Amino acid sequence: MKGIILAGGLGTRLYPATLGVSKQLMPIYDKPMIYYPLSVLMLAEIKDILIIHSPHDHYSFRRILGDGSQLGITISYACQSEPRGIADAFNVAESFIDNDPVTLILGDNIFYGAGFKGLLNSTLQSNHGCTVFGYNVAEPERYGVASFDRNGCIERIVEKPKVAPSNIAITGLYIYDFSVSQRAKDLRFSKRGELEITDLNNSYLKDGKLKLAELPRGFAWLDTGTHESLMEASQFVRAVEKSQSLKIGCIEEVAFRNSWIDQKHLEALAKPLLKTQYGTYLQNLYSHDR
Repeated sequence: MKGIILAGGLGTRLYPATLGVSKQLMPIYDKPMIYYPLSVLMLAEIKDILIIHSPHDHYSFRRILGDGSQLGITISYACQSEPRGIADAFNVAESFIDNDPVTLILGDNIFYGAGFKGLLNSTLQSNHGCTVFGYNVAEPERYGVASFDRNGCIERIVEKPKVAPSNIAITGLYIYDFSVSQRAKDLRFSKRGELEITDLNNSYLKDGKLKLAELPRGFAWLDTGTHESLMEASQFVRAVEKSQSLKIGCIEEVAFRNSWIDQKHLEALAKPLLKTQYGTYLQNLYSHDR
């Protein structure tokens, strides 16, 4: 299984804050936004990861994450020359995917909940086509929304409907089999001029190969695409970390817990950060593990 983080786009909804920096490099409380989706792929024990970025952000991402070797993973990069929709990620990443199954996560999505690692691993093992994750929301009209038949089975995903058929939004986390690249090639541009992820998912659904996994009550899914949601995400992360003394999206901790790096490597990663609370947190991890 390979992983893709889609971190392209212009971040126009966050202008002027994103005029000089990628949205996915802006801070969510104490760490760059990109840490959160990266940690999700790492929790799923995916070690081969591609970050898709806009043309002017390559060196910024590489400066922060490098080639991933410090975390025991492999990170590569690809440029999306212009935003052509989420599903275009599979055209950009075709050679990276190389007919392997792949998990795609949007670079501005944050997931948090007890048992998330187990849920990810079991879902990856049971995927036989496409798996999408549903989440109950208050304003489903802003998202791709699941429509259900009389038996409660998903029959279609509707993109930003005027009248939502349900309150179950499709989140920015998707698992696909080897056929995803060819399916993406077969898509046509929508009226918005984009290759829609909803059309890709509906192609699997039409073939009876889409599974909807609803995130259970108590989970949190945050889409940080606006100034308000960006602030709310930072407040949420701060509240959880302060109350539990545990971090969300700490990629060094995930690598350590997965046994991809040892105490010596974790200590080296913490050393330049020891003037910060983040660095102290990492130091406590290896100090308590001795």
